[in-house]
Formats: sequence, C-alpha cells, structure tokens
Amino acid sequence: MSTPLSSPARPVTDLRRVAILFSGGPAPAANAVIVSAATCFAKAGIEVLGIRNGYTHLMQYTPEQGLAEGTAYTRLDKMDLEGRRTTPGILIGTARANPGKQVTKPEDLDDPVRTAPLRTVYDALRSVGVDGLVSIGGDDTLTTAAKFRLFQERLPAGLPRIRVVHLPKTIDNDYKGIDFTFGYFTAVDMLATQVRNLLSDSAAAGAYFIAQVMGRKAGWLAYGAAIAGEANLVIGLEDIPPEWWSKEVTVNPKTGQEVVDPETGKPHMRDTIDVTAIVNRIVDTMEVRAGQGKWYGVIVMAEGLGEYLPLSEIQHCVSEEEYKGLEPDSFGHFPVSQLKFSSRIGRLAAAEFYRRTGKKQKINGVQFGYEVRCNPPTAFDVTLGSQLGVGAYRALAEEGKDGVMVSVSGQLALEYAPFEELIDFSHLRAHDRPIDPTEDFHQLARYLEDRVG
Repeated sequence: MSTPLSSPARPVTDLRRVAILFSGGPAPAANAVIVSAATCFAKAGIEVLGIRNGYTHLMQYTPEQGLAEGTAYTRLDKMDLEGRRTTPGILIGTARANPGKQVTKPEDLDDPVRTAPLRTVYDALRSVGVDGLVSIGGDDTLTTAAKFRLFQERLPAGLPRIRVVHLPKTIDNDYKGIDFTFGYFTAVDMLATQVRNLLSDSAAAGAYFIAQVMGRKAGWLAYGAAIAGEANLVIGLEDIPPEWWSKEVTVNPKTGQEVVDPETGKPHMRDTIDVTAIVNRIVDTMEVRAGQGKWYGVIVMAEGLGEYLPLSEIQHCVSEEEYKGLEPDSFGHFPVSQLKFSSRIGRLAAAEFYRRTGKKQKINGVQFGYEVRCNPPTAFDVTLGSQLGVGAYRALAEEGKDGVMVSVSGQLALEYAPFEELIDFSHLRAHDRPIDPTEDFHQLARYLEDRVG
C-alpha cells in the first residue's frame, strides 16, 4: 500500500547506462545537480558515468584508444556521494569544448565534415554503452544538445539512439524556459555582500564606486546585486534606449585593419552605445545625492555594456598591449571579461560632475567576476539544483523523454520543455532572455534608487 512516506517505484525502462557531463563556466550548486541525478539513477539500478571535463575527452575519442576510465570518465554509481551535494566546485570538472561549433545552420547537419565532431561524441558514448545523456550547461550547451539530437535523427535506422536531456546552467540567469537558474542566487548573495561592503567604504571615505559585474547578454546579476546590496543605481544593456545606439566600422586592434563582412564584402559595422549619455545618467544620480548631503555611493553596471563601447573608449579601458591583443568575433564583439571599463566610466563621471558642480568627487572602478562562480551554494540553490538533477532522472527513466530541458515552476514543480520551444532552429541558436524593463523585477530597482527628474 502506497503512503506519502513510500519510496518512488522503480521505473520500467530500457536505460542501462547514463552519462552526465557539465560544460561551460562553473556555477554554485553544480554538485547538487550532478549528485542528485547520479544518486537517483544508481538507486534504480542504472549505471552512471560522469564524463570528465565536458566534451573534451569525447571529442578526442578514437576507436584505437577508447575512453580511459579515470581520465575520460568516472563511475559515479560506484562512488560514495553522500554529503557531496552541498560542496562547491564541480565533481566531474568542466570545459568549453563544443562538438556542435561547426554546425551553424540546419543544412550543416547533412554535411559529414561539419558533423564529424558530433559523430565522434556519439561513437565515444556508444563505445562505453551509454544510452542516455544528461547535459548540464548554458545556452551554447543547450544548443549543442539539440544539435546532437538532430544529428542522431539522421543516423541509419539500425543504429541505436542516445536519448538526451538538458539541465539549464548559468549564473547570468539569461535562460529562456526557467525563471531562475541554479547558482544565480548564490552569486547574487556574494555580489550583494561586496556591494554592501563598498557602500560602507564609500560612506566612510566620501567616495563613489562603480562596480562592474558579470552578465554578458543580460543584467540579471547586476540587478540582483544592486537590489540586495542597496546600490544607488544599476545599469544593464536592457536600459539603453534606441537613441543611445549607433554604429561604427569594426577594426581589428591586432592588425589595425577594418573587418570585412564575408557575406557582403563591405566593412563590418558594429553596434555601439553612447558613453556620454550613460555618464550623464550616473552624474544625475550623484547630483541628487549631493543635494541630500550624500557625497558617496555605489553604481552597479553589467559587463555586457563593454561589448558595445566605441573602440575609442575601449582603448582607454586597457593597456596598449592588451588592446592590440583584442580580437573581435564574427559579430564584432570583444571579450568583455578583458574590458574593465568601470574605471574609465568613473573618470568620465568625475569630470562631468566637476563641470556641473565645480566640486571634485573621487570615483573608483572595481570588477567582480570569477570569484562568484564556485562559492558554496545557498540552501535555495542546493534545493533547486537537486530538483533539476532528480528531474533529469525522472525525465529519462520514468517519463521516457528525449530532447527536453528540465525546468521548474512555482514550488519547484518539474516541467519538461521541448528543445523546439527553446531553440531558434532556423539559426540553431538558443533564445536569449534579457530583463524586460516593463517587468516588476526590473522596476524594483528603479523604485529603490534615488529619484532623478
């Protein structure tokens, strides 16, 4: 007789061996996800392989060398995993190797050269008897999982398929299909602590800090850190109005040459933002606070703004050697983690504040990044990560799912979103999820900041 205390029934499934891999940057609660999934599979009698360092070893596979246990993978069902869900770090490691990188449009899936890395991954997993794959990672890893599934649909009818389930991971929280990703609130908690520390420092010293925080495509981390850290202003890419945008010719700092668009043969034009407008908005807040007798404060900015700085400004953010080492990607974007623009914005804001008021104001620039990625997870992120890990097991073993991303809603109720809802299949890219300025989460910061105008 089943009661609320009864253990879940053992599923009827054809799964015999499942692989779990983690790809991309670290995130707090990674081990909660991995361990929860592995524990469930092991208790159901399904072998669990932890693939080490993302897709790296799978892409290096050859039939002659095979996959070496202990190097390429670990038998998670043979490990004592008790007490590991709450630990920081990543039990099986991570890397950014991407077997789907050469597949950029649907027709590429029929090109054996471009799909060769996906075929190598398939052969590597099948060489150790894997029939289910749990992919953990960001939007690029989600897209890779979708490409891997589409690749398998084109395999000869007699070859076995590896069912694929993906778990969303990014502390940036810019993921369509889930409200909050695991590790986000842990990262926000640590960033908010640093912002509060800066606020105390600024009040004591009569200075300002401009804090640049992670978030390439969206300002979720910046907004979370600013709201919980009591910053005085937060600015993300989502806050740049149309009139602040313009374009300039992309130049490769390494060569000094204009970048030519291979499709049109014309110079590549990159989007840029009006730095003067941003500086003016910052100084507006500073003036309001000065009128209250507060000559201090903290401004939080999302690092994604750095991608759209004019080249003339980028040159002021890095050394000459660093500038010449920058190389734009195919979209004209520069690596934002290398662009510490907070100090430059601070100097410009100090100059504008002096122009307006005749008073000098010290403004310091700081940058927060890697230190938030492997912080010990909060209880909420452990709980969320554990549910996602269990969801991977339930999707594959109980529900027989394939080609879905595990998500949650409400009180962590499990949902299984098909890849088709999350991927733009015409370009084989995951949909972005910036903060919507009309939503209440975004407006929360505006209501708490000093009113301007």
